[in-house]
Amino acid sequence: MTARPCPICRRKSEEAHAPFCSRRCADVDLHRWLSGGYAIPGSEDGEGEEGGSSLPDRDRGTDGA
Repeated sequence: MTARPCPICRRKSEEAHAPFCSRRCADVDLHRWLSGGYAIPGSEDGEGEEGGSSLPDRDRGTDGA
């Protein structure tokens, strides 16, 4: 299997920091997630979801009643 390049700097990824080339690139990626630089697309108003949550009742901590 061919190793993919680091998603941050495009250098060869290292096994110790996979899929990144270094701890620095891993930290850059983490910062982007935590600061909102990356986002998973979805509707703002929960349109198309019944009850406003995609989690089953058992996973929301409710009894479903």
